[in-house]
Amino acid sequence: MTPEPPDEPLRDPAAAFESPAAVVRAGHLTREQKVEILRRREYDARELQVADDENMVGEKMLGENAGSLLQEVRSALRALDADSDPERSAPTKQGGGTDPGPRG
Repeated sequence: MTPEPPDEPLRDPAAAFESPAAVVRAGHLTREQKVEILRRREYDARELQVADDENMVGEKMLGENAGSLLQEVRSALRALDADSDPERSAPTKQGGGTDPGPRG
């Protein structure tokens, strides 16, 4: 059985880790925990892209470059051999509406 990820990194991955690469380097997390955290960060980046595309608050307000962040997250997932997830692949930026779940 895989240990549950700490609450804070799952609730707010951006606050818990300075970058997706920092998640990969985190020695206190299992591979599965890292993938879960990165998947949540990926979902957040997709949401920011959609908000920006629709001229909503999005990345301009939050000071994030969602496109760059998404590339960093994908690189981090590849480093963990977790890049391909058929259930999360979709033609939309939100990943087909696959929300990674509640945040607390």
